[in-house]
Amino acid sequence: MNHVKIDLERIVSDIDRNIFGGYIEFGPLDTRFDYLNVSNTTNAGKDGLRSDVQLALERMNLANIRFPGGNFASAYRWMNGVGPREKRPTIFDLAGECSVDNRYGTNEFIRFCRKLKIEPYLCVNCGDGDMREAADWVEYCNGTGDAAPVKLRREHGFAEPHKVKYWGIGNEVDGPWQIGYKTPQEYARAVTEYSKVMKRVDPDIKLIAAGVSLWEDYPLPDFKTGKTEWVERAQLILEQAGDRIDYLSIHRYANPYDDDPFENYMAFTENYNEHLNAYEGLIRAVSLERGIKHGIGIAVDEWGLTRFHAENDVPVSVGIDTSGRTRVNTPDNSPRTRRRRVINLEDALVTALHLNCFIRHASSVRIANFHRIPRIGNNLTGPESPLLLPTILYPFELYSHTCGQLALDVFWHGETFSGGYGNRTYSGIRNLDVAATLDTGRKQLVVYVVNQSKDKAMETMIALTSGQFTGNVKISVVNGPDIKSENTIEKPNQVGTKKSDLTVSGKSFTYIFEPHSVTALVCAVS
Repeated sequence: MNHVKIDLERIVSDIDRNIFGGYIEFGPLDTRFDYLNVSNTTNAGKDGLRSDVQLALERMNLANIRFPGGNFASAYRWMNGVGPREKRPTIFDLAGECSVDNRYGTNEFIRFCRKLKIEPYLCVNCGDGDMREAADWVEYCNGTGDAAPVKLRREHGFAEPHKVKYWGIGNEVDGPWQIGYKTPQEYARAVTEYSKVMKRVDPDIKLIAAGVSLWEDYPLPDFKTGKTEWVERAQLILEQAGDRIDYLSIHRYANPYDDDPFENYMAFTENYNEHLNAYEGLIRAVSLERGIKHGIGIAVDEWGLTRFHAENDVPVSVGIDTSGRTRVNTPDNSPRTRRRRVINLEDALVTALHLNCFIRHASSVRIANFHRIPRIGNNLTGPESPLLLPTILYPFELYSHTCGQLALDVFWHGETFSGGYGNRTYSGIRNLDVAATLDTGRKQLVVYVVNQSKDKAMETMIALTSGQFTGNVKISVVNGPDIKSENTIEKPNQVGTKKSDLTVSGKSFTYIFEPHSVTALVCAVS
């Protein structure tokens, strides 16, 4: 039998609600503004936002959203996206190699965030942009005086400042695919100067430096380097700008292939924990050496699961072309179109595994932005297309609505399996992945469990080493018929959340976790 032991007094840290953030990007991969802000549809509500999409986003209970992305941010001119829409220029996006008409910009995004009570998080151009442009954007959004950017905002119909708190300095600047890629030395210098002028405009903003997205050496044709330098990069940023920045960002996606064993999908979390542990130690070491007094958090401001799809009967390879875009190639190097993007129960499990990881690392992970927010409208091909809720919405919704304010240090043991991710192999991975939170005001313990077995239910003893269970346990289970289950137009509810109740008392109870499931046990405790 598996065992989970919880001491209500073993508190790891408070939990920042910003771990339930989202991410939106322009470009061919994630252009979803037609469903965020559509006026020519019977589904449109006030301000043009589709009412069904608004309800889905409200279900996710997002704390913040990062905009404008993503690779697009490295060549974005914010001035192109303000003022009368009919006067905004259409530009060619160098990152996505597509035209963008800029009809969705700063003020539309801020209005959208305020409508849904979501904190905006803006990412300035540190690719082909400059610090003056970044400082002007801060002043346009937050300024209260008579400077030109403030007057411009008022001319655009916004007398009061937007009060944007979170600002990222560039996106994935360590990636050679990025417009304006910078060496560790170049970016450390840039973030020092950007942070100087941005905080002089508004000392109250919180700044996120772009830490690392290229974790492993990677073959990048036609680029001089595909080698990772994340230790040196973080060290230089902290040494030169540690007194000004508030967060270091990381990007790390689960990138399985279609034919990867299910166990390798699940092993990704072991790999993720390793990298978070290393990054936490790096920040602590340099902060101690340099006498940085304030805590610098980790912002996982892009995370999710992205996999490649290729025809099963054709051997393929995956690489990066000269523009930095992913290509799936056949043996004769002719590009193949990827198949329809599948979002199934495996993705839902990996989503929950990420969230468990963020809870366990709550002392360092203070912001996290889910890359798959645009996939809420994954099937929308036109203004009147029905909204299909993807599998990944359900675990995010479950955690976001039930998570307590405090993360607990949980002990658990039981059956294990082995798997590999990247170039690393892991053994002794526990079938149950567990995290727990506590809400002292409501006297509520929440135990989150991902059963990573694809075919075996897991009987588990859940015990308190301090305190008592005092009655009702509300149970929510995200699951489907099998690990490949997905929600489709024909079968829109194959994966969803089932709810039930259990009455318990004393210090322990037994529960059986379904195979390939995400479960939240919301327990009343004393």
